[in-house]
Amino acid sequence: MKATQYQGNKTFNVIDKEISEPSKGEVRIKVAYVGVCGTDVHIYHGMMDKRVDFPATIGHEMSGTIDAIGEGVTEFKTGDKIVVRPLDDRLVKPSDKGNNHICEDLKFIGIDSEGAMQQYWNVPSFVLHKLKPETDLKLAALIEPLSVATHDVRRSGLVKGETAVVLGGGPIGMLVAMVAKEKGAQVIISEVNPKRIEKAKALGFDAINPMEVDLVEYIKSKTDNRKADVVFEVAGVQPALDIMCEVAGIRGRIVMVAIHGEKKPVDLFKFFWKELSLIGARVYEKEDYEKSIELITANELPFQEMITDVQPLTNIQQVFENIDKNPSGMKVLMDCSL
Repeated sequence: MKATQYQGNKTFNVIDKEISEPSKGEVRIKVAYVGVCGTDVHIYHGMMDKRVDFPATIGHEMSGTIDAIGEGVTEFKTGDKIVVRPLDDRLVKPSDKGNNHICEDLKFIGIDSEGAMQQYWNVPSFVLHKLKPETDLKLAALIEPLSVATHDVRRSGLVKGETAVVLGGGPIGMLVAMVAKEKGAQVIISEVNPKRIEKAKALGFDAINPMEVDLVEYIKSKTDNRKADVVFEVAGVQPALDIMCEVAGIRGRIVMVAIHGEKKPVDLFKFFWKELSLIGARVYEKEDYEKSIELITANELPFQEMITDVQPLTNIQQVFENIDKNPSGMKVLMDCSL
């Protein structure tokens, strides 16, 4: 079979590898599609070299079918369409308070251990979610990032009729906007990239460039001066942190989706003055995956429009190079049958 390896120094190669039998409690997956995540791009740029043991096969946004069953696995069968929820949460402690998805010793499959960018992949069965036979495996590769969005929206407590402002119109921001709209919210996307603004508008969203339009005044005009009930900070840049407290209305909820690797200044006075809430949101839980599977299977939202390109697995080096050249893109999938 073909397997990819990150070698460090912005280099991937493709090797021939023996197909191995699944161990006890494992299944072997014939991988269909793998999406390239922002974290994968960080790995490519060497930003996670201290964490990733290379040569490494990475990747965690995937879909596939079960090819073989290991001893003791009874809840799945060969031929089942599945996705992997890539969290190894077996090392839980009482101090984790039952929140296995963010437990202290959590291991992220595809980063801390071997990932999906290969034709066959052995994983423990407890990370699997079964899909319906009619589920499109190409769209199913979006379930992992969509589950980030469903978790973010669930954490926000967003309800029908509220106004949600999404700061950042990249792949996760766009998926958050879709889930929020599906909830019945009024959604406004703030984004500075013209191509992403154009994309958002084409998908039916109200999207503006805060460099060209006064975002606070625009949102006030759309909400009878109430401003946002929920703000999703997805951009991960200081200007977004500066504006999030301004666009939030009284008792607004701000959901921190972006990863800030270092301390940043935030206007805490606004939290006091308007009784704002700041909510952390990290990865996803089982119920978020099930909600995402439901949405993908129904296919009533424009998920197909999120897929920028599909490339053969063997083109992995070119895929990452092209992502660097096209920062406006949404989601690139790799076809693992090629």
